[in-house]
Amino acid sequence: MPDILGSYLRYARGESGRGSVWAALGISGALLKPLIVARNAFYDRGLFCTLDPPLPVLSIGNLCNGGTNKTPMVDMMARRLMEWGLSVGIVSRGYSGVVKSPMWVGQGGVSSDRSITGDEPLMLAERLPGTKVVVSPDRHDGVCYLRELGADVVLADDAFQHRRMGRDLDIVLIDATCPFGNGKLFPAGILREHVSSLRRADIVILTKAEQAGGNIDAIREKISPWTSPETIFTARVCVESWMRFSDEGLSEFVPERGNTPPQCKFIAFSAIGNPQSFYDSLISMGLDVVKNCAYRDHHRFTWRDIDMLERHASMLGASAFICTEKDLQNMPDNLSLLYPLYIPKISVSIDDDDNFWRAASKKLRPRFIVASNGHGEDSMGSILALRLKERFPSASVSAFSLVGSGTEYRDRGIEVISPDSDMPSAGIVKYSARALIGDFKHGLRKMIKKQIEVWRRESGRFRTPICVGDVYLMAHTLWGQGMTPLLVATAKSVRLSGHWMAERALMRSRARRVWTRDKETADDLRARGVDAVFKGNPIMDLARSADMTGDPWDDMPRPHVMLLPGSRPRAYKDAKMLLDAVKLISENVDCGFIMVLAPTLDMDIMLKETGCRMNLSGMIAAGFASVKINTGPISPAARGADILIGLGGTANQVAAGLGAPVLSIIEKGKLVQKKLLGDSEILAPPNAKSLADAALDILADPMKRSAMSRAGIELMGGPGALDSVAEYAADELGWDARCMLFDTLSRVWLAHNESAVLKTPDDHDREEVRPIWKMPKNLASRVMKAVKIIK
Repeated sequence: MPDILGSYLRYARGESGRGSVWAALGISGALLKPLIVARNAFYDRGLFCTLDPPLPVLSIGNLCNGGTNKTPMVDMMARRLMEWGLSVGIVSRGYSGVVKSPMWVGQGGVSSDRSITGDEPLMLAERLPGTKVVVSPDRHDGVCYLRELGADVVLADDAFQHRRMGRDLDIVLIDATCPFGNGKLFPAGILREHVSSLRRADIVILTKAEQAGGNIDAIREKISPWTSPETIFTARVCVESWMRFSDEGLSEFVPERGNTPPQCKFIAFSAIGNPQSFYDSLISMGLDVVKNCAYRDHHRFTWRDIDMLERHASMLGASAFICTEKDLQNMPDNLSLLYPLYIPKISVSIDDDDNFWRAASKKLRPRFIVASNGHGEDSMGSILALRLKERFPSASVSAFSLVGSGTEYRDRGIEVISPDSDMPSAGIVKYSARALIGDFKHGLRKMIKKQIEVWRRESGRFRTPICVGDVYLMAHTLWGQGMTPLLVATAKSVRLSGHWMAERALMRSRARRVWTRDKETADDLRARGVDAVFKGNPIMDLARSADMTGDPWDDMPRPHVMLLPGSRPRAYKDAKMLLDAVKLISENVDCGFIMVLAPTLDMDIMLKETGCRMNLSGMIAAGFASVKINTGPISPAARGADILIGLGGTANQVAAGLGAPVLSIIEKGKLVQKKLLGDSEILAPPNAKSLADAALDILADPMKRSAMSRAGIELMGGPGALDSVAEYAADELGWDARCMLFDTLSRVWLAHNESAVLKTPDDHDREEVRPIWKMPKNLASRVMKAVKIIK
């Protein structure tokens, strides 16, 4: 090793004193730290893009520059996954930055040139002929290419810092012989980022445990603030076999005794991240190494280097060389040596292999989340969440309700992780500054803080979030979760004022895909660079999802009048106005009346506010009429309604799309909604008499009712958007592949458990019948004892 390089490495690894000349590099490390912190913060808050790849990705990385046995770990995991019937792909950045687009390594030509692909990818391609190794500067693009090549799962080599690519499992390796060097950031030390970054890791493995002595407990203590004890494992390095290079070329070498080369004097050389560890392992084997020559990581040996090594051997009386398998990839072409060269093929083994794969499997269970902001959006979001649950039965599906308590989700059995956020405005603040001020007085700022805290706590748990609502919801989710989301844009349309410039910019740069409520809006957004599609109106998916068993209008007189007080707190007051209108209508026409209450409303409060009583049949009296109270979905009632007197938002639109003429009141929000519903809706002054007069006018004119019905059906369009979202996630986001991986691991674990139960105590020690996972000690004997007790 050149003295200057050796001196630097001793300082960076913490082996030399503080008085080293290299201490001056501490300034550059200090300058680099805020940049690294800012970069991670930008990814955590979605200011930089993190994209889910179309296949499950298991990342094997580290905190330091090389020397943690990443390549043998990738090799071990790839072999294990292939044993379980999976097609494995490996993606690597490569080395030197020559490759500009994804390249399949080892396919001849430049793809087999170590100066193009790098040494480690080429070595993995040679050791794992059953895998597909791809090098790509953008590893997300590399995963997309591996999908084209037929991979089921991807191992990402050295990807802990490559945060643009989402990953399903983050494994971080720490060299137990030199965990953090001198504790400084590169170039003042060997750290790439601070140890606190381990909070992003799912599993931490302390490698080279056989060389660490009592250092393991100290490392566990050091990293304990950022990791859980059950996710920390140890691994050991062993020599699997030996190769020998001589005049006859490269061949397998079978030692006569033990598992070491002949007893002679060796010159050792290596160009790896931790050359001292390689030298120590040779000494621990009892080899006589007379000189250890170390080079910088990934060094490509020249003939001058070979000549110098042979001179050392001649002067020191050595009769053979030893190097690492990676170094063999960096030798000159047509290599010829005066002395034989021995190369150990190493492998790693995890000490608690069973619990390691159990922890990995637990993390690899797909977790999806649907976020929404508003009662109507919650209704659509809950339908989508339920379809995801049906489409991906092995996955976990959760919800984040930005407004309210998520009742729609809970009613469908979906876990809600967001804090309750009931506000006076019920989230409708864009039409009233007074409503916004009221929400702030009610604690809106604290509520937003709580929501962000929940997002932060769940960061990294979910795959691509799906947002049902507006761009504010998307920005909120992005800031809290960091992962670039999907957006089902239900709030805006070019039929209104369209999206603002800032909203379009955010969708263009941070939305994976946008589903719009009408074709015109999708066309407008695509023309402005947004990946937008129209696959049906998501609002009309509410109608398709309703349970159509039974007719709520059964035996009720025509015409049918449907009443909808809305879902906001003011709905109790509005319900009284609607019932007063019913009294006036019933004086002129004998009608059937149904009032559909949103699940957010309390029946007892509604009865108290309206001064009504409900009989055992679920009817309340209003003048000469009886009004049936319905707490189910609006679609069955809307399909049979001759008119809707509605003060809702999304619900009014669903009814219009089902052909019910809509009558509502003149107010700012409803004037905006009128632009969406056009001739299918008529607005009247906000009092009972005006509503009653307008309703009687519509009921008396069959042609007007028919024209309003056709207009609503045409303007709202048909359903299908939510199914399209689920299929996009299954295919383009790789959710099918993730479920398949988890199901495979689950079957392996089930086979392991069944095998363990069927074993007898005598079978327990037979290696040939061991299951895929190691069986916990004495499990079979404990099971057999339990069976005897039961008998």
